[in-house]
Amino acid sequence: MENIENPALVVAWLGFFLALIFGFVANKTSFCTMGAVSDVVNISDWGRMRAWLLAIGLAILGTNLLAYFGYLDLRQTYYTRGTVYWFAALVGGLTFGIGMTLAGGCGQRTLVRLGGGNLKSVVVFLFLGYTALVTMNGILRMFVDAVLRAEPFTVHLDGLQTLPSLMGMADKTSQLGLALVAALAILAFVFASREFRGHRDNILAGVVVGAVVVAGWYVTGYLGFGEDPQFMELKYLGTDSGLAESMTFVGPLASTMDLWAYWRDKTVTFGIASVFGVIIGSFIYAVFSNSFRWEYFNSPQDMFRHIIGAILMGFGGVTAMGCTIGQAVTGVSTLAISSFIVFFGILAGSAATMKVQYYLMMREA
Repeated sequence: MENIENPALVVAWLGFFLALIFGFVANKTSFCTMGAVSDVVNISDWGRMRAWLLAIGLAILGTNLLAYFGYLDLRQTYYTRGTVYWFAALVGGLTFGIGMTLAGGCGQRTLVRLGGGNLKSVVVFLFLGYTALVTMNGILRMFVDAVLRAEPFTVHLDGLQTLPSLMGMADKTSQLGLALVAALAILAFVFASREFRGHRDNILAGVVVGAVVVAGWYVTGYLGFGEDPQFMELKYLGTDSGLAESMTFVGPLASTMDLWAYWRDKTVTFGIASVFGVIIGSFIYAVFSNSFRWEYFNSPQDMFRHIIGAILMGFGGVTAMGCTIGQAVTGVSTLAISSFIVFFGILAGSAATMKVQYYLMMREA
């Protein structure tokens, strides 16, 4: 971004507009990753799960095309680095999956529901964000580093932790070839369902979420890479990690809390802007579709369950370094091993929690 006075601000604004599209479409189509798991577990409906997988397949394809043509350096992301915290990824994924089920939705769904007038999501937002901040920079960070990321549970690789690198296919052509195979396999499964092919909202959700993730990589990894006006050195501008980033919603919630507390010393980044973009995009759809409704907890027990879920999501999301979007779509798009571990951990944690909830409900009945 040469000749732009404040390129980091431009990156943040682009993140906001991408997230606004995300929030608008997610509200319109009822895109929900927790709902996707619930549909499969409870009624064997794969519609929303296929929408999620469609987003993943398109993100893999688009992200690796960006890398092949030089618009993104996959070495410059925190997903692909050579240290694999596999135990933290597994525990974080399981914990996040449990939490999102108790709270009625993951991080992005919390923001979408908040934009639609759901006051439950205000409580989840605050507890999730604060717990994420404490896990990222506070006392819970000590536990994560000392226990979950201890040496017995860590693998150090010579190269990247991506599937192509581990398979000795580190050159761009081989990497793109493997990505194409993975993406096409996922897309073939998604569109094998005649029912899904006829469901416009699910297709729209998958296409938009996947495209927004790819666009996010382009914004931070290409447009955002340049000379820092303050320190006169090349770096990734406008991101929390100082690396290329795309859509994720737990870390940015922690950064939002940090920004509110230390406003004078912080700036709005791509991630923070995306938090508010999703809320406002969802709000715009809710207003224009006349679906905006104030909602609150049904009982003290309902509130308690949402608080516990939010705390588990905050801890799990930071421990796993991502959520159902941040790892399961954005991270998986890089073909990083840790992202797959987190993805399956989230699925297992959420599905198991639903089974336990169903058992307890039947027992009470």
